Amino acid sequence: MKKPNVVITGMGAISAAGANLTETLDTFQRGQANKKPVFEHRMSTLILALCAVDEALDDAELKKDIEDFRVGVCLGTTVASQLNDVDFYRSYRSTGKASMDSVDRFLKGNLAQAVANTIKAKGPCVTVVNACSSGADAIGVALSWLMNGECDIAIAGGADELNRIPICGFGALGIVSESLCAPFDRDRKGLNLGEGAGILVLEKETCARKRGRKSVLYLAGYGASADAYHLTAPRPDGTGLEAALNRALAEAHIMAQDICFVNAHGTATRDNDKVEGIALERVFGKDIKVLSTKGFTGHTLAGAGGLEAVFTGAALLEGWIPASVGFEHQDEEIPITPVTEKTHIQGSFAVSTSLAFGGNNAAIVIGKKRWN
Repeated sequence: MKKPNVVITGMGAISAAGANLTETLDTFQRGQANKKPVFEHRMSTLILALCAVDEALDDAELKKDIEDFRVGVCLGTTVASQLNDVDFYRSYRSTGKASMDSVDRFLKGNLAQAVANTIKAKGPCVTVVNACSSGADAIGVALSWLMNGECDIAIAGGADELNRIPICGFGALGIVSESLCAPFDRDRKGLNLGEGAGILVLEKETCARKRGRKSVLYLAGYGASADAYHLTAPRPDGTGLEAALNRALAEAHIMAQDICFVNAHGTATRDNDKVEGIALERVFGKDIKVLSTKGFTGHTLAGAGGLEAVFTGAALLEGWIPASVGFEHQDEEIPITPVTEKTHIQGSFAVSTSLAFGGNNAAIVIGKKRWN
């Protein structure tokens, strides 16, 4: 049986690069690295998610009609799945006792369910917690729902806030840079943590036609793999990411040479960038146009896969990708070279990659076509 085409009819984004997609593209066009990848007043993950969902639903012209369709919600998060009450830990450590109020709130917290309740979505609802590939994996889950008839429309992506828990955790690993991050650069010193949300509205092409919506963007493929190598480090030979990329390309029924650019995970950590560069060169060749947008947003953890899927779709629509800010010096151990200026692109397909602790790898293929 032929699987349905899944089109992208709405996109929403909020991060340090902009409060919406329009502001973000303006930031990208200026090519200015963001010196503060977190918000002046910290926002909760739910607030960030709802901001991006609201923009995506507006873009999809779906707000008034949402209850007329089976709408699923699949969102990735990491920080929002943690028990983030420092006072709880402090009290328990010092006295052996602590109020269970924060634990009760944690157990009742479910990002996808909260969003679904807010927008009155009646379809399947799942929160994906898979470290920094969560947003991309959530999009992959939503794609499978649509292709297998579980819903007509899916709201998918990722969102994460920042608080002391991940800040302390990443700091303990020694991979946080005090200066602006420099993805793939020879002198990179680590990542900058950020916060934000990126959301796609996905729907069967038949549903979009029924609603009178036309979209040239579609979600062509998704691939995932697990290295099973190390708790936090990627497999050095990059075969895990390579497998995810090949699965995504196979599901999209395209070849590696059909990809016009790669929106890389590119965290600016020593191991990640080296391994990712090796895998990308092996699959796409050393001349593939590649960038990381984390110099603009910081590493938004589970939000990254959602945000970067949105950025990838927007770049295909706009016909250009921004400079990979922070990159200045070629690393001899990395066989690819990120773009250093706004670069025009020609082609119908692009890839967004996400790597995560636990050896998780995810790749999404987004396509652009003419409406038939």
